[in-house]
Amino acid sequence: MWYVYILLCNGKTYYIGVTNDLRERLREHKEHRSFFTKQFKDIELVHQEWYPTKVSAEKREEQLKRWSNQKKQELIGGNSAGN
Repeated sequence: MWYVYILLCNGKTYYIGVTNDLRERLREHKEHRSFFTKQFKDIELVHQEWYPTKVSAEKREEQLKRWSNQKKQELIGGNSAGN
């Protein structure tokens, strides 16, 4: 199982990633072992989805990365009509 996840960093910046071990990946982010997120003090998991294959998860990750912050906020808030 593969996860696509969204982190909210310092309450203003979104980070979107893919992993097959969400718990370990979150630990890496919070322990500042991730290149992009190591600069942030506050890291919060705000959204996650699972996919059966890495390819399908990566497709979704690319889609989400193209979205505006407003559209990401709507997804996080429960309005997933933008899928």
